[in-house]
Amino acid sequence: MKKAISILGSTGSIGKQTLEVAAIFPSSLKVVALAAKDEVDLIVEQVKKFQPRLISVLNDEVKTKVEAKLAGVKVEICTGHDGLLKVATAAEAKMVVVAIPGALALTAVLEAVKLKKDIALATKEVLVAAGEVFMREVKAAGVKVLPIDSEHSAIAQCLKGEDKKTIKKLILTASGGPFLKTPAEKLAQMTAKEALKHPTWQMGPKITIDSATLMNKGFEVIEAHFLFDLDYPQIEVVIHPESIIHSLVEFVDGSIKAQLGAPDMRVPIQYALLEEIRQPNHWHRLDLTKTAQMTFQKPDLVKFPCLSYAYQAGKARGTVPAVLNAANEEAVNLFLKGKITYLQIADKIKAALEKLPNKENPSLEEILSADKAARDCVII
Repeated sequence: MKKAISILGSTGSIGKQTLEVAAIFPSSLKVVALAAKDEVDLIVEQVKKFQPRLISVLNDEVKTKVEAKLAGVKVEICTGHDGLLKVATAAEAKMVVVAIPGALALTAVLEAVKLKKDIALATKEVLVAAGEVFMREVKAAGVKVLPIDSEHSAIAQCLKGEDKKTIKKLILTASGGPFLKTPAEKLAQMTAKEALKHPTWQMGPKITIDSATLMNKGFEVIEAHFLFDLDYPQIEVVIHPESIIHSLVEFVDGSIKAQLGAPDMRVPIQYALLEEIRQPNHWHRLDLTKTAQMTFQKPDLVKFPCLSYAYQAGKARGTVPAVLNAANEEAVNLFLKGKITYLQIADKIKAALEKLPNKENPSLEEILSADKAARDCVII
């Protein structure tokens, strides 16, 4: 029986790769709704190929352009936040793939959970900004959260058949990003163009900058805390530039399990969409005989302070992680626009964390309020 899926962020890196997986498994997956932004030609191409009954785009201007190119094609087109919510809650969808960067999808995803839809989660900000609220709703609805991140997918695979009580720690691997070997004194001069040259992964601009600052890995630490219900001292980050080992789990007896594979996001996407049932690989495979070496080192928290800020925010709980997320999102946006330097990303985040008070056990409204306050702190 085909599983009906909705995709939030169909024109982004993860969204496009999700559709590649769906195309490979047409007998298992059916795309029923797509939410995109303003990439008119790509949206039209996706609609014609996958024939969803519903799509959402950024605004009425984009809608008009898409409609003109889809004359005669039967599809409902909606816009904005209401459209995003409609795609997330599409009645026939059994799973929602969340691949929109930033906190934009938060309300829509929570509504999908309340309707008992399983979540294939790529967007880090859902758990970072609202992990307590989100996981509470997940438990109440009894739905599955299947991680698409290669690191969390790796941990889930390593924990198959294991007793949680035997876990000593989770070890998240990080490539180190484009500035791993850049001397600290030169970081102030690094441009967005240089920061976007990730050595291993092909990703969207926001997450690529987060990789350059190691904030991406900090977000993954917070995600791992919620996904696997472990305290922060049990979650470690190790730099592994080759990106062959996607993450590891150390057990109390000293054994370590690792998940290895080629650095190809379609593999964890496939694993999530098919609900952790293994199917033949149609993508890249890892050839160990061509792997010259695998190296590991501790992250430099002085050079990459964003990772420390993430640990601090996660431990603080409440609205602090939402502040961390929103301040980072706005700071990265300013950097991409050339309005601040690379080092000012961390400075902006630190200032917001120090300025804004924490609200413990927050409601969604309080999280969204903290999100807005953090953005106002950062925006020039």
